[in-house]
Order: sequence, then C-alpha cells, then structure tokens
Amino acid sequence: MSAIVPNGSSDLSGSGSRARFSRSSRLLRHADFERVYKQGQRHFAAHMTVFYLRRAQGDAARVGFTVGRVLGGAVDRNRMKRRLREAVRRHLPPGVPVDVVINPKKSLLTADFADLLDEVSRAFAVIQKATGNR
Repeated sequence: MSAIVPNGSSDLSGSGSRARFSRSSRLLRHADFERVYKQGQRHFAAHMTVFYLRRAQGDAARVGFTVGRVLGGAVDRNRMKRRLREAVRRHLPPGVPVDVVINPKKSLLTADFADLLDEVSRAFAVIQKATGNR
C-alpha cells in the first residue's frame, strides 16, 4: 500500500514493500488443478467451495483460485481474486504440504471481508484436521 501524502498527491512509484504470494505458494499448472479436483476432498462454505489434496512431499501449502466468467466481468472476477488472496495470505498455515483450490461463489462480491476471513480460517482449520496436521 502506498503511504498517505499531503496535498492530494500519492506515491505511485511502487517502491513500497507488498506482501505477495511467492511462486512456490501458488498452484500454477493445469495438471495440478485437475489432480486436486479429481483426487481431493471438498469443503463447502457460504461464499466458496474449497478443494484440497495432501501432497506426499513439500513443506508448504500451495493455493490456486478459479474464477470463471459466469461469476461476472473482469473487474468483478479480479476483485474476488484480490479479496481471496488477502484472506488466504492472512490465514495460510505454515508447513502444511497440501494443494488447495478455491472456487468462489457470486455472493463473495457482496460479503463482508470479516466474514470472508472467518470462512477462510475455518476452511484451513478443516483442511489441517483432515490432513492430520496441527
């Protein structure tokens, strides 16, 4: 986030540090998404469906998002992904070798961010319990 600067100007240089998902924390390949869908388990929540599959190797969770065109235009879809990324970033458990795919529902657009944080937190608690990690 940029700092607040007086006189209405803003710092758009991009020099501020931003929290991001590293490449190793993201699901990137189509085959990985398909494997989670076909072999994994599901957790249903009010604003999303979470698919997850434990990996035999690896030391951290990898997360991917699928937001199809049926959920709205590009602006709406990107807003959903931004909100989900931030919620996951805040609640991603360290050291859990699991692949997670999150499919949002249209209701995610109008949901309070606090509700979204709570849903993501509960989903990761379910995943940790189901995969045997504490």
